[in-house]
Formats: sequence, C-alpha cells, structure tokens
Amino acid sequence: MMHYGRILVVVAMLTLFLSSNPLAGVNLPAFRAEEASRLIGMLLSAGRVVIDRNQALINDPNKGDKGFGPEEFERQLIGEFRTRTGVDLTKPALAHLPGKVTELLGELRQTSKEVVKEAQPVINQAGVEYKNFIPAIFGTRVSERFSAKTGIRLKQTTLQPRNPKNAPDAYEAAVLHRLLTQPSQFVTISEMPKGENTLRLLIPIYYGPDCLQCHGEPAGQVDISGFPKEGAHEGDLAGAISVSMPVEQR
Repeated sequence: MMHYGRILVVVAMLTLFLSSNPLAGVNLPAFRAEEASRLIGMLLSAGRVVIDRNQALINDPNKGDKGFGPEEFERQLIGEFRTRTGVDLTKPALAHLPGKVTELLGELRQTSKEVVKEAQPVINQAGVEYKNFIPAIFGTRVSERFSAKTGIRLKQTTLQPRNPKNAPDAYEAAVLHRLLTQPSQFVTISEMPKGENTLRLLIPIYYGPDCLQCHGEPAGQVDISGFPKEGAHEGDLAGAISVSMPVEQR
C-alpha cells in the first residue's frame, strides 16, 4: 500500500512539473526536430565562443570588475549566433521559426545568461589568474540546466573526457570516431538511429590556438587546471556538441 502511495506521489510531482514547464516533454515532427536541434547546438556553441573570446579578460588578475556581465555576454551571444545562423534572436519572427523552436532558443539564451550571472564573483575576483570559468565549464552548466528544463538531452562530449559526465554514449563515440577520419569542417551530423524515436545531432568542436594552453603539447604535462595535456594540435577534433530530441510519433 505504501509502495502504491509513493507511485502516486511521483506521478503527481511529474504532472506538476510538466504543467509548470511548458517546454518539458516537447515533441516535434522530424524535420522540425532537426532544425531545432541544429539551432540549439549552434546557440550553445556560440556561447562557448563568447566565453573563449573573453578568456583573457576573465582571467586578468589585475582587474576586478571586468564589465563582462550577463547583459554584455548576451549582446555578444546574439551577434555570434546571428553571424553563424542568420537568425536574429531579438527578432525571431523574421526567421519564421515555429513557436516552440523560438521558445526553446529563448530558454537556452536565458539559461546561458543565468550561468554567466552566477559566475560573476569568480569572473570579477582580482588577484587570481585562473578562474576555471572556461568554455567547457560554461557549456556543462548550461547543458545540464537546459536538459532538466526541457527534456532535450544537450551535452558536450569527447573521446577523452576530463569530466565523466561528458563521456560519449555508444552512438556519440561512433560518430566521433568517424569525424576523426575527416578533415576539419564545421558540419552537423543528424540521424535517427534505427529502432529509436529520437533525433541525434552532433556539431563537431575543433581545437583553436587558445585551447592548446591546456590541451596541447607536451602530452601528459599537467596544465593550469590540474589535468594532463592531451597533446592536441590546432584543428584536431576536440569533441562535439550533442543534441538528442524526441520526435513526434506518426
């Protein structure tokens, strides 16, 4: 009887969660799911680029207030995303996106701002050179919150994860191994694995020159964050942004 009571409580909590979170359990037709997944992945990627672009400022030990708050981050995020996709987040109607896709991008944009806002005490701390607020940390925090809010699985993954949460599943590992054999190119790979009702999309991430401070040579040398370097070179595959979205059943 008590077991049945616990089930009722769980069902009630789940019902409350779904009713109070209109984006939870979103289900789109396959072609819309692919479009939404690509834009979600690109928006997370754009946020990572903005953090990377401001890394020297974030880590400057001689400055307190860096002037890199959530509003400034958002301004740069909107510009980077518009450059990459042609979609202006301030005028989503012009992109003719479905309402649910616009809402999902808005949720991801807001979540990204929240993560930057919460990092302000660290970002603005003077006298500390390495703040441990880097693209990977930003991406992990944003992905976890967005996934929890929407039920869409968003993550960063790599074949050499420093964070166990970023370890690839079987499908992601297979795609990453495939990407290792291809020239560096920013393309998206989207498929619906056989037997699944989920669209899988990966956007590859490649090492840039700034990444090599922690991930470059010599391999095995401990970097500023305390991890051994991977011995990577500029242009090598670093990993991918992975999106898993349920597809509407017909």
